[in-house]
Amino acid sequence: MGVLCIVVPIYYIFSSKNKNEEAFIFASYLVGAEVFIRMTSGFVFYETGKYGVILFLLLGIFVGRFKQVFSVHYVFYILLLLLGIIFTQVPEGESLRKNILFNLSGPIVLGVAAFYFYLRPISKKKQLDALFFMLLPLFSMICYLYFRTPDLEEIVFGGEANFATSGGFGPNQVATAIGLGMFILTVFILLKEKLSGYLILDSIFLIYFTFRGLLTFSRGGIITSAITLLLFAFFFLLYRKLNFKTLFKYLLVALFFIFAIWVYTSGITGGMLNNRYTGKNARGIQKDITTGRGDLLEIQFSNFLDNPLGIGVGNGKYKRLERTEHVTAASHNEVGRLLEEHGYIGFFLLLLLLFVPMFNFFRSDLYRKAFIISFYTMWFLTINHSAMRIALPGFIYALSLIRITEDEEA
Repeated sequence: MGVLCIVVPIYYIFSSKNKNEEAFIFASYLVGAEVFIRMTSGFVFYETGKYGVILFLLLGIFVGRFKQVFSVHYVFYILLLLLGIIFTQVPEGESLRKNILFNLSGPIVLGVAAFYFYLRPISKKKQLDALFFMLLPLFSMICYLYFRTPDLEEIVFGGEANFATSGGFGPNQVATAIGLGMFILTVFILLKEKLSGYLILDSIFLIYFTFRGLLTFSRGGIITSAITLLLFAFFFLLYRKLNFKTLFKYLLVALFFIFAIWVYTSGITGGMLNNRYTGKNARGIQKDITTGRGDLLEIQFSNFLDNPLGIGVGNGKYKRLERTEHVTAASHNEVGRLLEEHGYIGFFLLLLLLFVPMFNFFRSDLYRKAFIISFYTMWFLTINHSAMRIALPGFIYALSLIRITEDEEA
C-alpha cells in the first residue's frame, strides 16, 4: 500500500507536468494517509510519508510551471535548520543519521511545502479537492479502528491515552489525524459541500469521527480540532453575514450534539473521559495536566539560555540524561526543540514561521481568512503537543500561505 502511494503519484506528476496541481493533491492524500499506513506497517521506512510529501512537491516545482512567488526566506529557513547538524553529537551506539532525520524531516517538510505554496494561486475548488483527498484515507483509518478495537466493555479505561482504542498505535498521532478529519468534515458541512450526497450522512460521519477521537483519550488532537473549528466558524459566519436567529440555531444544534457525544462517550468509559480531560488519574486525583510536557519545556528553555548557539539537532534527550531530573523523553514541543537545539537561530526561525502567514491573513477577505487562520492555528497547536512527528503540521502550515482564487489561473 505504501509503495503504491509513492510510485503512482510520481508517474502522474511527471506525465501531467503538474498542470492540474497533481503534486498538491497527491501530497494531501499522503498527509491524510501517513498515520494509517504507519499503523498497518505499510511503509518500508518509518518516515516515508514525510519523504513522499517532499518528493511530490519538489517534482511539482521542477516539472510544472512555477506559479508561486519565489520565497527566499523559506530557502534560508531550510539552510539555517541544517546548521544545527554541526553541533550534533550522539552517544556511542546511537545512529547519527536516524537522530538527525527523526528531528529534521518534519521541519524540512514545512520548508519545502512553504516554498511550494508561498502565495501560490490555488482556486477554491482545487483547495476543497485537496481537503477531500486528505479525508479519504482517514475514513479507511476509522474503519480500521472499528475492526481492531476490542469490545469497549472489555477495555479498562484510566487516566492515560488508550492504545486499545487507537488500533494499537500511538494515540497522539491517531487523535491528531482524527482531529484533521473532524475539521475537514465540518468545513464541508458549513460550506454545504456534500461529501456523500446527503447532509445528514455527512453529519453522522462527523459524529462518529468525534466519538472515535474521544475514545483515544489523547487530548491534543481533539482540542486542537475544536479550537481550529471555532476560529473557522467565526470568520466563515462573519463572511456569510448570518443574522442572530440563524446563528443561534447553528450554535444550539452544535452544542446539543457536542453534549450528547460527550455524555455518551463518558458513560461508555465509566466517567474516565471526564477525568482525562480535567487532568485527573483513574482515582480522581489531580495530576500534571500536561503529562510531563511542562517540565520538559522548562528544561528546554533552560538549555536554550545556557547554550545560545544551540546544543545540536537531536541532542536534547541526551543532554537531559545528564541532568538530575531524568526527563529523557523526546521533545513533544517543536517550539522548545527549536530553541534548545538551534539556539538563537531557532528563535529567529520561529519568528519567521509565526509572522510570514500573518501578512497573507491581513491581505485576505473573510472567506480566505477563515482558512488561513485555521491552517495556521492547527499547525501551531499541533507542534506544541506532538512536535512534528508526522507530515501534517508542516504541510498544513504551508496551506496558510496560499493565495485562494475564485477560478483556475492560467
